[in-house]
Amino acid sequence: MFRYIGNKTKLLPMIISEISENTEPKSTVVDLMAGTGSVSVALRTNGFHVISSDMMTYSKHHLVTQLLISKAPDFLGLNNHIVINNTLGYEAVLDYLNNLTPKEGYFFQEFSPEGTPANGTPSRKYFTSENAKKIDAIRDTINLWISKGWISNIEESVLKHTLIMAVNDVANISGTYGYFLSSFNKNSLENLMLKPVSFVTEGSTDNVVLQGFAEDISQDITADLCYIDPPYMKRQYAANYHILETIARGDYPEAVGKSGLRDWWDQHSKFCTKTRIRASFEKIFTTMKCDVFLISYSEDGLLSIEELIDFFSKFGSVSYKVIEYSRFKSNNSRLSKELNEYIIRLEKHKGVS
Repeated sequence: MFRYIGNKTKLLPMIISEISENTEPKSTVVDLMAGTGSVSVALRTNGFHVISSDMMTYSKHHLVTQLLISKAPDFLGLNNHIVINNTLGYEAVLDYLNNLTPKEGYFFQEFSPEGTPANGTPSRKYFTSENAKKIDAIRDTINLWISKGWISNIEESVLKHTLIMAVNDVANISGTYGYFLSSFNKNSLENLMLKPVSFVTEGSTDNVVLQGFAEDISQDITADLCYIDPPYMKRQYAANYHILETIARGDYPEAVGKSGLRDWWDQHSKFCTKTRIRASFEKIFTTMKCDVFLISYSEDGLLSIEELIDFFSKFGSVSYKVIEYSRFKSNNSRLSKELNEYIIRLEKHKGVS
């Protein structure tokens, strides 16, 4: 997967160990703010039934691809519409998309140096002009296939997951998409190429993928254990990954300001605001039909570990473990490399609702 704020890949062994100690094998476990899906995939491969959710559309496509199938879909709906060496299937479809005629469309105009942003700002350098034109051609073709009903929802997710992974390989950024680099780096000068992704073959595909705010969908979830990895700081994922969200939605939003952000307020997380984070946690704890919660948090977070323990204790018995961890850092960050991460366990009091 790609670099992602708060990604828990390095902590997976400890997280899965904690989950395994607190629930039975093959139990139903919720990954409530799943991001790129690293914890969800680990849950699947360890035999759990997974309910995975996130607010972001790009996350939904990652999760569908990694949790609901074990092999590439057949793309049979494209029969009689495209022909690639007399074959079809995932890799043939990627070959077709890779060889489309580049197009000077939305990404070319808004996110490449030869483009002309609609808001009159100087051109942006998220992608080379050639790569931006390839993204436009691929996006518009996928949109056409969706509008014609030629690909299924799962096939849409697989193609968008694949495109996002290819885009990340050539994006001219330091880590997130909050802004672009002033000069093109080595990777961004490579040609964008859709490459077959690896599919998860271990574990069941009888999992559930949801999209929505955690505090809103929690009331519809019943589980044996819920793992929560909330945003820690004021940095909003919707702003920092706006280009991936645009690819995932397949839309053409107004690109605002010098950085070209989309209007992301509809995905604004209350967990990134110190005044609202407690109410969001409370709604999750009191509405979800689940007794045991494991919450990842960081010493860099909006609330201290003491504040969290004090607040969580209103709902049940609380304990926590400290883990030394390497922080996510942008290239110019002066923060130290190490920080403390916490895994907090909350077992709800009977009758908390």
